[in-house]
Parts: sequence; C-alpha cells; structure tokens
Amino acid sequence: MWQTLIPILGNVLDKLFPDPKAAADAKLEVMRLAQTGELAQLNADLQMAQGQMEINKVEAASTSLFVAGWRPAIGWVCGAAFAFKFILGPSAVVLMAMAGRPITLPVFDFTEMSTILMGMLGLGALRTVEKVKGAA
Repeated sequence: MWQTLIPILGNVLDKLFPDPKAAADAKLEVMRLAQTGELAQLNADLQMAQGQMEINKVEAASTSLFVAGWRPAIGWVCGAAFAFKFILGPSAVVLMAMAGRPITLPVFDFTEMSTILMGMLGLGALRTVEKVKGAA
C-alpha cells in the first residue's frame, strides 16, 4: 500500500513545502513512518506465528485423540481425496469404459482442499526435520 501512496504524498509534499530541503525532510519522515508500520506488522505476524507454534506443541503432546488427532484426520481425508481424484477415480472411469459401462464421476472444486493439504505438507516437513534432529 505504501509503495503506491508514497509517490502521491511526495507530490503533495512538494507543493506544500516550497523549500526542497523541507520537502525532502518531510518525504523522509513519511518513508520512516511507513517502514516503522511495516516492521510493526512483521513483528506482530512473528509473535502470532510463535504463539501458534506453542499451541501446536501442546496439541501434539496431548494423549487425547480429539486434541492431537484432528491434524492426522484432516491429513487422511485430504490424502483419500487426492487418491480418489488422481488414481482411483480415473482408474474407475477407464475400467468401467473397458467393461462397456462408462461412468461419469462428479467434479468437485479441488482448490480449497489442496490449499489445506499443501499447508499441512509444509508443516509436516518441518515436523520431520524436528524428528530427524531429535527435537521431539
């Protein structure tokens, strides 16, 4: 957002401050404020991610299936959907066509589920690295 506003503010500041040094100082202050806001947002994002990591650790350590088992359940559902979409479904279409009984499978929007699965795979890869390093 700031990348589009800074040139506009620069033009406004040039008109407000006829002195080039005063205009340059004002532009520098606007850029400093923009960077401060971006750094504050990055810090807030980092704090939220660290908090989520702590929650993930507590959930993973739980012995309750309802606390620690929801991620594996989502993973199995996504894995089963992937298997059906790319292996079982197409195989069934081919086999049924060869048997003289062609079928048409329903088409579903795969984008939402693939986003969830890709995120889980990324987190799963990090967990694998932790296990290899002996962290937990």
